[in-house]
Amino acid sequence: MKFTLSWLHDHLDTNRSLEDICAALNKIGLEVEGVEDPDKTLAPFRTAKIISAEQHPNADRLRVCHVDAGKGFEDIQIVCGAPNARAGLITVLAPVGTYVPGSDITIKAGKIRGEQSNGMMCSSRELNLGDDHDGIMELPVDTPIGVSYAEYAQLNDPVIEIAITPNRGDALSIRNIARDLSVAGMGTLKPLKVSKIQAQFSSALSWNNQYEDACPWILGRTIRNVKNGPSPEWLQKRLRAVGIRPISCLVDITNYFAFDLGRPLHVYDLDRIAGKQLTICRGNGEKFLALDEKEYQVTDKDCVMIDEAGVQSLAGLMGGEKTGVSENTTDIFLECALFDPVLIALSGRRHMIVTDARQRFERGVDQALLPDAIELATQMIIKLCGGQASDVVHAGQEPKWQRTATLHYNRLKDYGGLTVSENRVSEILTNLGFVIAEKNSEWIRVDVPSWRNDIAMPIKMAYNSKLDVVKKDRLLDSVRALEGEADLVEEILRIEGLDKIPACSMPLIQPVPSPALTTDQERSILCSRMLAAQGLIETVNFSFVDHEIAARLGEASESLRLMNPISNDMDQLRPTPLASILPVMQRNIARGIGDIGLFETGPAFTRNQERLIAAGARYGHMQRQYDGKAPKVTLWDVKKDVLTVLDGLGISIDSLKTVGETPNYYHPGRSGRLSLGPKNILAYFGELHPSLMKEFGFDQAPMIFEIMLDTVIPKKITRKKAPVLSIFQPLKRDFAFVLKDGIPVEQLLQVVKQADRKYINSVELFDVYRGDKVQADHKSVAVQVTIQPNDRTLKDEEIEAISQKIIKEVARLLGGNLR
Repeated sequence: MKFTLSWLHDHLDTNRSLEDICAALNKIGLEVEGVEDPDKTLAPFRTAKIISAEQHPNADRLRVCHVDAGKGFEDIQIVCGAPNARAGLITVLAPVGTYVPGSDITIKAGKIRGEQSNGMMCSSRELNLGDDHDGIMELPVDTPIGVSYAEYAQLNDPVIEIAITPNRGDALSIRNIARDLSVAGMGTLKPLKVSKIQAQFSSALSWNNQYEDACPWILGRTIRNVKNGPSPEWLQKRLRAVGIRPISCLVDITNYFAFDLGRPLHVYDLDRIAGKQLTICRGNGEKFLALDEKEYQVTDKDCVMIDEAGVQSLAGLMGGEKTGVSENTTDIFLECALFDPVLIALSGRRHMIVTDARQRFERGVDQALLPDAIELATQMIIKLCGGQASDVVHAGQEPKWQRTATLHYNRLKDYGGLTVSENRVSEILTNLGFVIAEKNSEWIRVDVPSWRNDIAMPIKMAYNSKLDVVKKDRLLDSVRALEGEADLVEEILRIEGLDKIPACSMPLIQPVPSPALTTDQERSILCSRMLAAQGLIETVNFSFVDHEIAARLGEASESLRLMNPISNDMDQLRPTPLASILPVMQRNIARGIGDIGLFETGPAFTRNQERLIAAGARYGHMQRQYDGKAPKVTLWDVKKDVLTVLDGLGISIDSLKTVGETPNYYHPGRSGRLSLGPKNILAYFGELHPSLMKEFGFDQAPMIFEIMLDTVIPKKITRKKAPVLSIFQPLKRDFAFVLKDGIPVEQLLQVVKQADRKYINSVELFDVYRGDKVQADHKSVAVQVTIQPNDRTLKDEEIEAISQKIIKEVARLLGGNLR
């Protein structure tokens, strides 16, 4: 929420400084997010006159200008490309060293096409004062030269921005902010003067409310013979300051009251409305063109305003372009309505419409302000645009918003640690607009004002068959009373000052705190660190993906499909994090990042369960090697990633079994599955299926992997023993075996290692050959065996005996022969 200091002064009689006001806002819970002071930001900019403007000798669209900007800047040469730069023009100069906020640059002296330039002449957009950037600013001919532009243009009105919590819809009104500040001792709240406009005729338009659940109360009136044009400069300045673009006087007045009183309004061009009645009803699939020049299709869950020609407004969100006012508008119909907050919020989300009106309606507006608001708005319209007003027509009635709340004084000490006197409590609540209904030495009961929708809000509770109606009502009354009392405690504490609440540590449940992370969380964090150490970049995505992508990468059950997704391409819970990673990888590649590795650790969903999976993908080339070459990514690279993680998580790599059974989104012949036993599947790795490679638009197949972290058995914490290092030198022997093509290499490695467990330390694969040197349907597999004696140096015959054991075991178990 933004407002200017002068706008605040319209409602708050105060002589307190800007710093005092900002400090008070923070103390009462309206946190100041920032203060923009144009007087300071634009202080270096000066008014200047162009003495001469000559054609640049080396550029057709540039001029060499000599500028007079007062004392010390009497003759400055500036190269300018603005089409309106001419001799005699008075404009705004940014001298060398000036920071230009609209362009985010600092002016430096330099040469442009060979000509010296010592400053810049500015457009309004470069000063963040408008959208015009077609040329430099043109000031009146009587503008004094060499003075501060901010001072000349009276841009000495600071803009304060505060954070608004969802429950404080009342703080979206400058008047209510002023009320809070007055109670905090920053001044006196000025009375709101409302004078009733005398009706000159009967309204040409009336209401027909067929949807009172969505719109319980609505007012309107006709105003004839208005003259719509640009709004006064003071009004335009205020709207620009809070981020609203001035449009026309009538529209600007409605925007003004949205900020001033927190009261959204809407004006229709009466001559563009078909018939003599506006009907409030449900939508019926109609399409209409809104004021933002976008077409929307309404549903039966939306509240709309219709005339004989169709939908003219999406209630509480945005009006229609067809009935919008223009410079030719002479007769208008002014709308002031009250809408259901939940319905407005849901319609806004459904159509992705974000407006100031929606922001206020969905948080709750003042439910009793409508009659005064329409009178005040009519008064300003007649003052600025002229015209005569009709009587006020209405539909529905003011809702029963009245409610009470009770505060026991001792709750202030119990809940907030402060002791506040009874008189001070009464004073605060009265000044905030609460009316004292009853009080004694122990408690006070107050009537809640109409603009405080967050105090003692009505509570809805699902019916419990075990409770009769009387007990249920009593329970609701108890809950409502507790909520209302807590709300009043908060009001007293924030006005007294949130900084006065003493700090209080939570009591310790036990002397030794519980671990901050669960075993699953620790495993996930450790996995992420190891993958990052492998050179992969971590991504963080939503667990929602496109339904079609989910269907191609696993299960896409309708039970896991979202009824109300945040966007059309995020309507399905993902079956694997790969469904999030691959689109991210494709977008990065499309932007020129050709060599990339990504991973994500997060949830994956099936019809029956949620799983924790670490998934990743590599594309392009690996890191450059010592010889300057960067090899292409292969499935062995992602297998290394997987084995590194599993080893770090305490899994014995030698115990893993590798088979070729993988999900259907992996390449059927270039992928593998790692498991401990037949059922405990730990990981998949391999190449993306060729069909998916084409669908995603990859030039080469990404290498992908998935690690099932929820199936990894946590590593037991054991006391580490010192490693036993042999004093005898190991020796290596190479063997090449001819095997049938269908025998997995992994099986050969296991057989060789188990041939002599005492002396064989490791077995490593270094070559697989298929060709004319071996018979058809066979392959030659070469391995290197490391023999490590621990008790003595082996003799030649003992080494030969170990070698023969290896050869015999391979022949016996696998039918392989030494090549």
